[in-house]
Amino acid sequence: MASDSARAAEARVVLMTAPDLSSAETIARALVERRLAACVNLVPGVRSIYRWKGRIEDAPEVLLVAKTVAGRLGALEEALAELHPYEVPEVVALEAERVAPRYLDWLRAETSGAGAREP
Repeated sequence: MASDSARAAEARVVLMTAPDLSSAETIARALVERRLAACVNLVPGVRSIYRWKGRIEDAPEVLLVAKTVAGRLGALEEALAELHPYEVPEVVALEAERVAPRYLDWLRAETSGAGAREP
């Protein structure tokens, strides 16, 4: 049986941004419906300052925080490229150091299609 840390290493927290709440909702719902993420949190009110095509940009955005598993990252990135209005959507996947065992079981079930009870 895998250790708790080895099992947790399967979990990923994926950070993404969208230009507005409507786009963020569309992306989040599609990722969950396609079982590419078990859950996506939407955090409106983010302000991003970044360099784009030689200019410093300052824009309001919505932060999306998706919970998924390592095996679904490629498909999640493909879906994001299809759904996202940006030319280069942000995708930053972080490996989880610790995940509560019951939450991890739910996360794995919801991204595999097997279904499970809510955490």
